[in-house]
Amino acid sequence: MNIPPIGFTGTGNMGSALARAVRRALPEAELYFSNRSPGKAQALAEELGGQAVSNEEAAWRCGLLFLGVKPNVIPAVLEGLSPIFDRREDPPLLASMAAGVTLEELEALAPRCPVVRIMPNTPVSIGQGATLYTCGKRAKKEERDLVLAALARSGSLVEIPESQMKAAGVVAGCGPAFVDLFLEALADGGVFCGLPRDLALRLAAEMTAGAARLALESGRHPGALKDAVCSPGGSTIRGVRRLEQAGFRGGVIDAVIESAGKS
Repeated sequence: MNIPPIGFTGTGNMGSALARAVRRALPEAELYFSNRSPGKAQALAEELGGQAVSNEEAAWRCGLLFLGVKPNVIPAVLEGLSPIFDRREDPPLLASMAAGVTLEELEALAPRCPVVRIMPNTPVSIGQGATLYTCGKRAKKEERDLVLAALARSGSLVEIPESQMKAAGVVAGCGPAFVDLFLEALADGGVFCGLPRDLALRLAAEMTAGAARLALESGRHPGALKDAVCSPGGSTIRGVRRLEQAGFRGGVIDAVIESAGKS
């Protein structure tokens, strides 16, 4: 596959995480970075090997342009870049990670560009992420394959219909923050019971990673896996009871619904 220059407009937490994944997958690719704070783009360019440029230069040079700016900024950014897209014989493929901005809206804002919507999460930076994607009507198979090649070292890639992007994006995209909150609380409990902070955090993180991997690889329902740990009258079922009293599962469900409403 011929890999064109790849640009990243917006190099915040998510944009930089994705850029690291792309660099692992395509070590020889030309990478270009732009950001409203030029220092951030320059730092990422020095870290990964690439050039810090303006939005306009990235739009002119790149065949694949990842849009990592805030959703409310997308219209202004694409309006500013439209004259460049219009002058190009081969407008770039746009890969937008802006939550809530639909394919229809993106295609209207950049009518000559093929578009793919993606929803990555921060673990893509270490190759353990989950990236959702859905392709616009102008994106051909070779353009879909280009995005998949760029994200090949990011973790799992899941194609879904756009109608499911909001809910799936919350579970996969917002989910790491919910898990991090759980990890912190679990470690706090360990510290309260006498564990050193660093050991409590390590045990909480390794346990969570292992439990998630067991659920994926065994194919068993998480309720069944929970039951396997709960001995009759034992310490685990007592802890589960207290979590239920605190509304743990209902709180998590409400968090997903609340975030989906915002999206």
